Amino acid sequence: MVDRRVISTTGTVLDEATIQEFKTSLRGELIRPGDEVYDTARKIWNGMIDKHPALIARCTGVADVISAVNFARTNKLLVAVRGGGHNVAGNAVCDSGIVIDLSKMKGIQVDPTTRTARAQAGIVWGDFNNETQAFGLATNGGYVSTTGIAGLTLGGGIGWLMRKYGLTIDNLLSVDVVTADGRFLKASKTENSDLFWGIRGGGGNFGIATSFEYRLHPVGPMVLAGMVVHSAMKAKEVLRFYREYVATVPDELGSSIILRTAPKVPFLPEHIHNTPIVAILICYVGTIGEGERVLQPLRELGSPLADTIGPMPYKVFHEILDPIAPPGLLVYWKSGYLASLSDDAIDTIIAHAWSTRSPLSYTILPHLGGALSRIDEDETSFGDRYGQYAININAVWTDPQESDEHIRWAREFFDSTEPFSTGSVYVNFLGNEGEKRVKAAYGEAKYERLVALKNKYDPTNFFSLNQNIKPRT
Repeated sequence: MVDRRVISTTGTVLDEATIQEFKTSLRGELIRPGDEVYDTARKIWNGMIDKHPALIARCTGVADVISAVNFARTNKLLVAVRGGGHNVAGNAVCDSGIVIDLSKMKGIQVDPTTRTARAQAGIVWGDFNNETQAFGLATNGGYVSTTGIAGLTLGGGIGWLMRKYGLTIDNLLSVDVVTADGRFLKASKTENSDLFWGIRGGGGNFGIATSFEYRLHPVGPMVLAGMVVHSAMKAKEVLRFYREYVATVPDELGSSIILRTAPKVPFLPEHIHNTPIVAILICYVGTIGEGERVLQPLRELGSPLADTIGPMPYKVFHEILDPIAPPGLLVYWKSGYLASLSDDAIDTIIAHAWSTRSPLSYTILPHLGGALSRIDEDETSFGDRYGQYAININAVWTDPQESDEHIRWAREFFDSTEPFSTGSVYVNFLGNEGEKRVKAAYGEAKYERLVALKNKYDPTNFFSLNQNIKPRT
């Protein structure tokens, strides 16, 4: 028999009448164990996560969110908040407790005259691009189109456009927020400005963001984008070239290195499938002609196995990594910032990148700098704007019995890179790594300022399933 009991954090079993009263207050669905859609509704992107909430409140608007927050607070329930469900740590779902699910809140309105967009928290970047690109507009939106706008934005938002237009939070104009006490607030530079500072990088610690207003920029709809692929045997030559090359490129060029086994995708030649490769992915958002000049040295390096660079729709390019990050695979990652790509760092990365037995695992080295590093450090709560590269080591596999092996690979690889690390980390690239790593994402001064905000807006740590900043009240 399916256990449909709802048990509070103090051990109290909620009576059925209380649950039914809450259900009738919602315009959206209330999903429980045993319901036909329950197993689908509790699944998120990372297949490692297998949690069983007592309730899933699928909200259709702000009223549902407020109702769910008030119900959870009154009845002392553990709370998880789901937007896109793409976070590797699995914080979008919980065992027991309630998931406040925003994934059906898909409204978006684009104003091409003011170059702004207002989007609800259930939108993913593919949805967002589809609407804004109708007007040749975009804002920086991560590396994968299936990532939710909410989680990516609240953690800062690195991506293909960051060198030209800054992080996602640098283009955030306002946010609608439901706080732990059920209030609905607007946060911007002129309203609740302290909350606006904290939300821009501080994650979901201070409330549930229900919609976001973004500044848009002229991008596309056609951009010069794609990848140049080399054999892993040439990795040292490629990485050393890349280090010198990106030191002088204009901000219009966003790029990243990927080291992995070549996936079976149609844009790569069949004869290189399942072979070790190093790929340079690029997105140039200036004119096509100028981009061809800028990219010429990159394309003339050696004899690449493949060169897919050419004019393409920006929203198509933004989906290029989707096939290597589908939902349901088992994923564990470790990440940090690198001060530089020194020769020793390059040698260390090459020594580990292909030592995994899983052909699904990969390592990404996004090139940072540009506009994101020119924003004043105190403008937002985002931590380290001055690292030159991020490193994200992704262990990906399918057999749960192999989990220990693949997790060990990622950890040992990461440990080997620590001599080259800045010590900081992009908060959206964190797994469940503890308070020390969360502090490292912000630095001591910003972390203390964030604690003060947590004391003000969430003194009971109602929103605890996140990269948690613990209150001290």
